[in-house]
Amino acid sequence: MAGITDPRPPLPEWILECYDRLCTQACRPGQRKDSVPLIDYDDAADMLIADSELALEQRDVEHALTRLLERGYFYEVEDELRITSPEEQC
Repeated sequence: MAGITDPRPPLPEWILECYDRLCTQACRPGQRKDSVPLIDYDDAADMLIADSELALEQRDVEHALTRLLERGYFYEVEDELRITSPEEQC
């Protein structure tokens, strides 16, 4: 995630909203404390497209997921998005 000394501008609020919604989906009740919360990339994209409050198109969703991966909010392993700092989100 962007640190205090990061010279890049912060992510737009709509991308952070996407992140929050994906974290909610990835953090399931009853999940082991030592497991990393994850969500399948395609499921994440489908969920964001289907969210009527966000009202995003496919290219917007792809852009948001790319920016979140580039900034380190998620890391990708075999088409799964894993939360980098789950203790902050779950």
